[in-house]
Amino acid sequence: MSETLIVTLTISTVVTFLALIVGGMVGWLARQHSYDTTPQTVYAHPEMFDENGNLSADEILAVRFEQHDTSEENDEDDD
Repeated sequence: MSETLIVTLTISTVVTFLALIVGGMVGWLARQHSYDTTPQTVYAHPEMFDENGNLSADEILAVRFEQHDTSEENDEDDD
């Protein structure tokens, strides 16, 4: 391999690695800035609010449906 090819590959590898590091840091800082400056709102359904726009936790009913597997075969002997 020629010397210029080795130097070119080395420089491009270092530049790519540094670009990934700097890009990751800039992205992380931008995300952190966005979290710090954007007001965090409560994501809730409209029916969870009263007429004044306040959350009304006392009128909320939580229901959890569980589906039981009833497709098991019976292990009965036909003797």
